[in-house]
Amino acid sequence: MLIVQKFGGSSVANVERVFNVANRIGETYKAGNDVVVVLSAQGDTTDDLIVKAKEISGNPEKRELDMLLSTGEQQSVALMAMALKELGFPCISLNAYQVGMSTTSAYGNARFKRVKPDRLRRELDRRNIVIVTGFQGINRFDDITTLGRGGSDTTAVAIAAALHADKCEIYTDVDGVYTADPRVVKNARKLEEISYDEMLELASLGAKVLHNRSVEMAKKYNVELVVRSSLTRVEGTVVKEACKMERMLVSGVAGDDEIARISLIGLKDTPGKAFDIFATLAKKGINVDIILQSIGRDKTKDISFTVPETSLVDAQKVIDENKDRWGFSEVDYNENLAKVSVVGAGMVSNTGVAAKMFEAMFDSNINIHMISTSEIKISILIDKKDMHRAMNAIHDIFKLED
Repeated sequence: MLIVQKFGGSSVANVERVFNVANRIGETYKAGNDVVVVLSAQGDTTDDLIVKAKEISGNPEKRELDMLLSTGEQQSVALMAMALKELGFPCISLNAYQVGMSTTSAYGNARFKRVKPDRLRRELDRRNIVIVTGFQGINRFDDITTLGRGGSDTTAVAIAAALHADKCEIYTDVDGVYTADPRVVKNARKLEEISYDEMLELASLGAKVLHNRSVEMAKKYNVELVVRSSLTRVEGTVVKEACKMERMLVSGVAGDDEIARISLIGLKDTPGKAFDIFATLAKKGINVDIILQSIGRDKTKDISFTVPETSLVDAQKVIDENKDRWGFSEVDYNENLAKVSVVGAGMVSNTGVAAKMFEAMFDSNINIHMISTSEIKISILIDKKDMHRAMNAIHDIFKLED
């Protein structure tokens, strides 16, 4: 079998954990499998590098920031190769350039265009364990790019798809996908399996177990994912196209407190205004999530929308540059909000899910600022300070515990 294994930063945070992971990789290899390993930067390395950058510049250029942040993964793969060789295993560490991980040119949030599997196949044919840097790629200028937080998951899935791997295992500091973050909701329950669509929604809505783009790619190329812990031997959660289990009404609750709301007030109520605003933001690579348009007065309207907190500075710049053209009278920014969502394929055929969610908020005296719905999810915008309380209340009202 050809197995791709990805280990997160906490899994390789210190010497003891590096050797723990090296032993697990070695076991997979000794079982007769071909193994490709994708690693994140150790522990808090990426955060520490960002702090170093901020000491030099309040708003570092994204190209140079990618150059800096990519060094964390290079440390990880080199150290892991040393550990595996100490244990007697043949291996080689490779960076994105050596593998041929081609991406778009969007520094800080690049997307994979293609993976050239030739070097990987040559090393596997030599019976090497191949250890690859996650989180990074190379653009058409031969510059290093990074994929955004959690991007190592996407690296692993991209490699699994390119090599037609039999399995892609994502090792992390939790032992699977839970109905909610077990660090926030104490009675959260681990799921045996979950569909791509449900996992994609949960990942997009703030569940930090998997990078949303990794799930998107796994669904596109039908790569079966297994999420499990690097610290224990318990079975994890399988993410796949179809699940045999009876569809639960709600599969999980997710929270995201790294968002910002922008409100453009007093826009002229004319055709094409929303198109102009969101097309301009899209051209600058700014992802917009929840959108609410309300009727104002005197032939005006207000538009509110959310963006990732990391995109707020860029969004403010775009708004300032286009203020005269868009013609709004006032703009309001709010970073003290959080998004809480429920996800479940069973919601399609069941009524009253929204009412039950709103009941939980009413019982907890939590005010809702905005609402967004789809066939398998409902999201609400609330005050950031209420996020954990809201997640627990919603989890309880849908009885998602063991």
